[in-house]
Amino acid sequence: MYNELPAKEQQEVEQALLHDADLATTCADLLQAQRTLNGLRTAPSARSTEAILQYARSFMRKN
Repeated sequence: MYNELPAKEQQEVEQALLHDADLATTCADLLQAQRTLNGLRTAPSARSTEAILQYARSFMRKN
């Protein structure tokens, strides 16, 4: 998934994927999940940030 295996072990995994349909399906599902997760937003939108700042400012004004 993350290309972290040594070359020999990677070849063994690739061979296993070629000969085990269930393993190949599971691997494909995991790769799809990885791509989906990598595409998710990792920061709040500008609108959310502004709402939080406005909320915080409301407390600053009361003091």
